[in-house]
Amino acid sequence: MSWIKKGLIFCPNKNFDWMHSHASLPTADHVKNNVYRIYFSTRNKENRSQVGFLETDFTKPKKILKLSSKPILRLGKTGSFDEDGVMCSSLVNHKSKKFMYYIGWNRSVSVPFRWAIGLAISEDNGETFTKFSDGPILDRNYIDPYFVSSPTVIYENGKWKMWYISSSCGWQKINNKKIAPYNIRYADSKNGIDWNRKGIISIDFKHKNEFAIGRASILKENGIYKMWYSYSTQYYRIGYAVSKDGIKWKRMDDKVGINVSKSGWDSQSIEHCHVFKHKSTKLMIYTGNDFGKTGFGHAEYSG
Repeated sequence: MSWIKKGLIFCPNKNFDWMHSHASLPTADHVKNNVYRIYFSTRNKENRSQVGFLETDFTKPKKILKLSSKPILRLGKTGSFDEDGVMCSSLVNHKSKKFMYYIGWNRSVSVPFRWAIGLAISEDNGETFTKFSDGPILDRNYIDPYFVSSPTVIYENGKWKMWYISSSCGWQKINNKKIAPYNIRYADSKNGIDWNRKGIISIDFKHKNEFAIGRASILKENGIYKMWYSYSTQYYRIGYAVSKDGIKWKRMDDKVGINVSKSGWDSQSIEHCHVFKHKSTKLMIYTGNDFGKTGFGHAEYSG
């Protein structure tokens, strides 16, 4: 497997008050022909994140055709789970609606933040999104006691399937920062709203120095589930795994075919990718250094 990097697509530079910096967790949705809308999380001066989008033609991806002037998904109400940030993590097109599964976060006291998972739905082809609820559809409980975050959802054969991140070992001090080591888990649902989870771990740590396994991106090809995800010992890299059933996975990080560049916007980290089919190939959009501070770019699959 090999990916050919095509370069940076977008990096915010004080475009709007709410789009001051960062472009994280890029998520692509097909518009027409070679044109895609890419949703991403961006930050204001106070580091509070909201969701914007751009549209680009992947034959000329550096040319931005449209850039949202207002957030398409805004901060939650005071005291709610998403009052300090919303970040698009997954988009499902289902029965003429678009289901946006997003990360909501709010500041905490003893630890930096608390994550949970929310849902917003569009009934006008993505022009507007309305939050399903002021509360999360998935939050911490006795199975996931510290947080849940970064959902990736697909609808398949009448069942909704979610891969999300969670921590079971709690907050620790790692590299002089408070971090709760997290891995990827699995849940399913009959309606995309009420989720059944049993603590199933899909992607676990390889060794004791690994402490973060982030957002999954999943395709099914020739009956095999393929997952791309982020993993970290200090800086994020993109990993790869395969599965016959979407539950038990085999990590094959050495087969991923993409790594950091020698210099530039993705020379320290590559992370939070979204892999999708386009015509006869696959495209990957991914975040670079500092959790999207240097923007996001893309790569093309070359076999």
